[in-house]
Amino acid sequence: MKKFNFRKVLDGLTSGSSSSPASPQLGNRENDTIQETLQSEHFQLCKTVRHGFPYQPSSMAFDPVQKILAVGTQTGALRIFGRMGVECHCQHESGAAVIQIQFLINEGAVVSALSDDTLHLWNLRQKRPAILHSLKFSRERITFCHLPFQSKWLYVGSERGNVHIVNVESFSLSGYVIMWNKAIELSSKTHPGPVVHISDNPMDEGKLLIGFESGTVVLWDLKSKKADYRYSYDEAIHSMAWHHEGKQFLCSHSDGTLTLWNVRSPTRPAQIITPHGKQPKDGKKPEPCKPILKAEYKTTRSGDPFIILSGGLSYDTVGRRACLTVMHGKSTAVLEMDYPIVDFLTLCETPYPNDYQEPYGVVVLLEKDLVVIDLGQIGYPLFESPYPLTIHESPVTCCEYLADCPMDLIPALYSVGSKQKRQAYSKKEWPISGGNWGQGAQSYPEIIITGHADGSVKFWDASAMMLQVLYKLKTAKVFEKYRSKEDALDEDPFAIQMLSWCPESRVLCVAGVSAHVILYRFSKQEVTTEVVQLLEVRLQYELNEAESPETAGDPGPPPSTPGGPSSPPPSTPQPHPSTSSGSPDGPRDSAPCLRVRSSPLKQSPGYQVELVIQLVWVSGEPPQPITSLAVNSSYGLVVFGNTNGLAVVDYLQKTILLNMGSHELHGSSDPYQKQPRSPRKTRQPSGGLCDISEGSAPSEDRCKSPTSVRSKNSRFSKMVVNDLAKVSRKLSLPSDLKPEMAGCRRHRSVPCKSRLCRGEGAARTGGQRGTVTDSASNGKENSFSHSGSSSATSIDRESREAVTALSFSETFARKGDSATTPCLWVGTSQGAVLVIALSLPPAGEQRLLQPVTATPCGSLVKLKGSILRMALLDGTGALLPPACEPWWDHSAPDGAEERERQPRMRPAAGASPSSQDAGESHFAVVCSEKQAEVLALPSLSSPFKHSVTEASFALHADALQLNGAPCLACFCANGHIMALSLPSLRPLLDVNYLPLTDMRIARTFCFTNNGQAMYMTSPTEIQRITYSQETCDNLQEMLSELFTPVETPEAPNRGFFKGLFGGGAQTMDREDLFGEAAAGKASQSLAQHIPGPGTVEGMKGAASGVVGDLARARIALDERGQKLGELEERTAAMMASAEGFSKHAHEIMLKHRDKKWYQF
Repeated sequence: MKKFNFRKVLDGLTSGSSSSPASPQLGNRENDTIQETLQSEHFQLCKTVRHGFPYQPSSMAFDPVQKILAVGTQTGALRIFGRMGVECHCQHESGAAVIQIQFLINEGAVVSALSDDTLHLWNLRQKRPAILHSLKFSRERITFCHLPFQSKWLYVGSERGNVHIVNVESFSLSGYVIMWNKAIELSSKTHPGPVVHISDNPMDEGKLLIGFESGTVVLWDLKSKKADYRYSYDEAIHSMAWHHEGKQFLCSHSDGTLTLWNVRSPTRPAQIITPHGKQPKDGKKPEPCKPILKAEYKTTRSGDPFIILSGGLSYDTVGRRACLTVMHGKSTAVLEMDYPIVDFLTLCETPYPNDYQEPYGVVVLLEKDLVVIDLGQIGYPLFESPYPLTIHESPVTCCEYLADCPMDLIPALYSVGSKQKRQAYSKKEWPISGGNWGQGAQSYPEIIITGHADGSVKFWDASAMMLQVLYKLKTAKVFEKYRSKEDALDEDPFAIQMLSWCPESRVLCVAGVSAHVILYRFSKQEVTTEVVQLLEVRLQYELNEAESPETAGDPGPPPSTPGGPSSPPPSTPQPHPSTSSGSPDGPRDSAPCLRVRSSPLKQSPGYQVELVIQLVWVSGEPPQPITSLAVNSSYGLVVFGNTNGLAVVDYLQKTILLNMGSHELHGSSDPYQKQPRSPRKTRQPSGGLCDISEGSAPSEDRCKSPTSVRSKNSRFSKMVVNDLAKVSRKLSLPSDLKPEMAGCRRHRSVPCKSRLCRGEGAARTGGQRGTVTDSASNGKENSFSHSGSSSATSIDRESREAVTALSFSETFARKGDSATTPCLWVGTSQGAVLVIALSLPPAGEQRLLQPVTATPCGSLVKLKGSILRMALLDGTGALLPPACEPWWDHSAPDGAEERERQPRMRPAAGASPSSQDAGESHFAVVCSEKQAEVLALPSLSSPFKHSVTEASFALHADALQLNGAPCLACFCANGHIMALSLPSLRPLLDVNYLPLTDMRIARTFCFTNNGQAMYMTSPTEIQRITYSQETCDNLQEMLSELFTPVETPEAPNRGFFKGLFGGGAQTMDREDLFGEAAAGKASQSLAQHIPGPGTVEGMKGAASGVVGDLARARIALDERGQKLGELEERTAAMMASAEGFSKHAHEIMLKHRDKKWYQF
């Protein structure tokens, strides 16, 4: 029998009554006048482009005719690169590592070999490449592949030492097999090992060179099906390369040597080279070196050949970075790389292996970078990369995404960012220049901002489906450097935690993990700041005697009434009894985590520091991390909050306006005020859910980096642990495990009640000066004190009410107000939305002299879950953005005149002209982790309410513009992306897109206007998506083209004597050897053919009816038209050649017509 829940009935009655507007006339008028234009057909979710360096690369290939590069990864991804803006991401469904890539040169296709022993043929002639065929080997492990130029037969080497042959047109296996026992000598009793190299002789296609791992090399005659020569060396082989004349080949070995062999002299190598070995004077064998993993042998017409290799360094070079060695004649250049080398390949002028190669560059694939070396200039400089491959230069910790930003913003950032490039790059153009841009890109500018672990902030131009770095800001320059590694604690104390940016005024505010906030202004002038302005803020939580456990110590003073006058703080703060080991003089107090530099700071054009705000240690306890941040250029205010409370700072007057605990903002008569709960005893987890214990982390951990990962134990990154605890707290966990998950969070010792703690001399609601100190007078020692344990007053973290969302607005502050006023909305982790009324003096000189007052007005509404986003709509339903001022250069000589400009409202995209005048009513949009609600202001009625999710919780929400109308977009932990109409909160989109598998996604997910969104899909890559139907429809035109029709270069001329005496390249009809008629059918159990979705078979399965027939007919017509075009071009070339031959023959006839036979 189902139990009757009387409480749910009361909740239903309450919600039902609250959902109806307080004023029937107002509610009816709102429902009648607001016409919502967004419908569900305006929404569709799909991926657009992926930017950044391929995560965990494993292989690489290059098409020398199309000039495109392919990079495979260990996660089964395939990235194609061309010219600037030409990028493509493909993914193998299996997720197996890509061990090798082979281009069908100038054919618009590529073959990928995976670690799960499958071969895939990709079609690159379409903007979104698709797999045409797949071949799954069941009894052999693939180790190496080779596809000769202009051949349709792919050689596949296996771990057993056999070589199989695949027809790439049909992706069928040939019956021709080279077995290992036939390839090696019959007298050999050992297995030669896996095949590590296959290549055909450049001058004779019928000779195949097969290298085995053990050091055995076989030159196999394909026609006679036997070995012509066998070569043996004592050391294992890693790679091989031919001389273009086909008379010599090069091998690299595991002892750091190179052996050069003459084809007709198999007994011993013609030359043994140890590039980095020390040659003993007594003629003995040089000392062994590290293995040479790969070597390439490239020839030139006018000089010595190039030998390029990776590895081979001496074993005594411990700690030396990975190197690429370039040997040219008698010179040997060793090029150090920043990361280990994964693979490299040489760029040559010709695709034909039997011609002089003429190398001009080397593409080096590193673990975390891709560089191209110019071989044609002295010193081997690098080409300047056009790709956004430096996103992960320092780990990304937060992101912001802005679409339809001011038109002059990107040029301004580019102008100052272009001056930051100091590296001497090659003067030549980027050699990977294939493909074409898309045609139908968006016309509006887009900017992405990334915050990093080293304290840097990067601005990226994300317009037109591309990504280019604009400007880089280094926030760590504001602080003193650590003198030793022990001071830094192997962490990133400058890591950026969150950003707040006003694009119109170009005011930037960043918050770091060391509880610091830095405010920047944009200037085109270079300035030198003698003293960096510093403002220190004290935020702390204290216990009252009646509510604290016995170990809590002396009680603090009771909180004062919000908005009223506050009593001055005690001259000395009440110390907390703590078991932490502080300094010898006592617990650390009133000291920030970082020390602002005392020397003058030279600031280049761009973003220049205006003010540094730091939370300080209180009674031996480090400051809590900042959880929310907002800045408003029109009001001149910056506000931030954490688990202790809220601080409002006037950055124009360098004053603390408000500094109080979050529960003090409610007021004593607030119905939503939450009383602190008594502490619980923490229980140990019953299972291995979380290996992070509360006592194992010192108290300084709150000031450390979100990217640090301890060695091999289960110490997570600080920020990841914080997010993991938040996610785990809301999932279906056993009740006895929830306190432990909360204990994983960064804030550890939490007393029970808050009191007002502010900078010395700062009034709580007045405009008196706060503690403004010069960095030169700040003599506090900045060394971290290693605390052994947390305070004894730790309580359940669920009782903390953190500030999670902040928003400035100009609306009705209280119920029944008749006029709008500047306000600050504060959202908390307990679901409460609080309002603080702001009183601002007139603009101009009075703004700098008269105080700004901030008055808490109590709660606006209470929702389930933590507040994520708050927004404001006008009476017509259009978004009302916060007020902002236009940008003016405060460092320019005439900046004072520009400063007199009046603040203006940021225009809402698509808002009607009368929306600014419709001030008789507003709508407040509030979204929490569980619910979304729309409030009518000033009546505070709730006309619309919606449950976002029941089983999960929202991670990110934002109120945005799409097609000129507002909507609310949400991203939930279960992977769902939702869109709700505004103000009625009608569901418009709900797609199960991406399960939350990584906290990086939750931390970096961003929505923006015009249906765009992004997130960090890996530590090195940004994935952009769209939820707009219009963008999805036009996506095919926006994407770049990978394949462009290019004429294949002419084959090298054999010359008169080579043609006369047969010294040129020998061709062979491989069809006669490998075809089914000659070689028979291969064993069906050896490999299984799988048609891909890009083939006709795949289309037949995916399409049906007339639409599918039309699609197939269209593709067939396109291919036929392309072939006819190629045939026409070839016919014209043949006609021109015939005409030239006829003319030449006629000239010879005229020359010799009248000569006698004895005159010849």
